[in-house]
Amino acid sequence: MKPDVEIVEDGAELSAALADLFIDSARTAIAETGRFRVAVSGGNTPKAAYELLAEEPRVSAIFWNDVFIYFGDERCVPPDDSQSNYRMANEAFLSRINIPLGNIHRMHGEDEPQLAASAYAKLLVADMGTLPRFDLIMLGMGPDGHTASLFPGTSPTADDELLVRAVFVSKFQTHRLTVTPRVINNARHVVIATEGAEKAAALAAVLDGPREPDKYPAQIVQPTDGTLTWLVDRAAGSQLRAAHIA
Repeated sequence: MKPDVEIVEDGAELSAALADLFIDSARTAIAETGRFRVAVSGGNTPKAAYELLAEEPRVSAIFWNDVFIYFGDERCVPPDDSQSNYRMANEAFLSRINIPLGNIHRMHGEDEPQLAASAYAKLLVADMGTLPRFDLIMLGMGPDGHTASLFPGTSPTADDELLVRAVFVSKFQTHRLTVTPRVINNARHVVIATEGAEKAAALAAVLDGPREPDKYPAQIVQPTDGTLTWLVDRAAGSQLRAAHIA
């Protein structure tokens, strides 16, 4: 399925669009199934969107008791570490909204990486079945084309059956936890938010170049029975083919 590429002017518009997509997805899922399961991500763009979700009018737009928060990836650090995706999300909006603590499922980055990955996979299976299906997975993309914590240099689909992997990221000399493409591509909706001129070349390669997922892991995001939306600011989209430009 061809992805939907939505180009906005700047980071502020991008954050607002991402927050609104979260609200729309939540309303749809809650209306249809009574709950909204979302995997959130780290990064500056999501942070700004999360802050908007904790403010009016968006914070009152959904019933947070029906929202269940998971994480698509995490750094292998304690939850109070400045690098923790959980800490960022918690400070930006989770601690500011009326959501039951039991609805928030963080990855335990402070634990031994392989054990933490296995434990999170078991949690996903217990909550959503053998092949977990999120209503929404929120991702970003780095200037090198990585997404979640799937980095260039190794096959992003390695150990796909694990659902959650502990990957060693050579450029940072550390482990990270990440859901696998098998989980990502089973989602009902995946959104990848990308901003900044430093990401323009990678974005053009991912969307318009040959398929090289080992080099550009973001190319593996192709939902099998769902939709993919790229939210892109003008700077990041500056090298895309004209077909993408609204």
